[in-house]
Amino acid sequence: MGLHLPHHGDRPGENVTVRPAAAPRWLRPALGVDSHQIEATMGQRLDRNFPPVKKVRRDAAVLVLLAGDCLDNARVLLTHRAPTMRSHSGQIAFPGGRVDPEDANLVDAALREAWEETGLDRRSVTPIDQWERLRIRATGNPVTPVLAYWHSLSPVGVASPAETDDVFTVPLTDLIDPANRLQVGWGAWSGPAFRIQGYVIWGFTAGVLATTLRHAGWEQPWDNNSVRPLRATLAASRNREKMNEPHQQQPATE
Repeated sequence: MGLHLPHHGDRPGENVTVRPAAAPRWLRPALGVDSHQIEATMGQRLDRNFPPVKKVRRDAAVLVLLAGDCLDNARVLLTHRAPTMRSHSGQIAFPGGRVDPEDANLVDAALREAWEETGLDRRSVTPIDQWERLRIRATGNPVTPVLAYWHSLSPVGVASPAETDDVFTVPLTDLIDPANRLQVGWGAWSGPAFRIQGYVIWGFTAGVLATTLRHAGWEQPWDNNSVRPLRATLAASRNREKMNEPHQQQPATE
């Protein structure tokens, strides 16, 4: 779709109820993703004994937004974090961020953040599932993925250039294609990744996508035994990513 910077305002508190029954038939297999499995896919343990953190952190929510009338033309909305950002710089991420006190709930927070980052009109979206919150083990940050159906495509674009420098959609068929999948690693850690439009998707975002494909039965066999060096893989990509410890890659919450 063409990307144009929208000019409408957000509508806080509207359209914040999850409606699984409103999911189109092709998307229903993606309902009910287990956050334990996301953690495992990311290379984390399945236990729920989260490490203690030095200070309480606010909850965060990300929007996993899918469009299309069948799997063959389905697309997912992603952003590229500006390489100048203090944290999560250069990473591919779902729209999302920390919950504000004014947000009605986690769905409201995910939709507000998506509007702030991409100009997404929340009226064009149907929230269909809210997965169990999970924590990024390196920091203890709690984050909840909200699955939504983009029933009426609305213009999106870079609405916050200081935070995001690219907003784009990726066909699910490209994510499913074994040629675009790889396993990356650094030291003892390894996890799934995708090569898409010159970018490398890895860490939390890749974990959510990979788990969703597997849970929904959309995954095709791919080479998950050969581990590619993460640093070299990112250096050859468009990410321009500042390298942190790989297990610390997490959803952007600023």
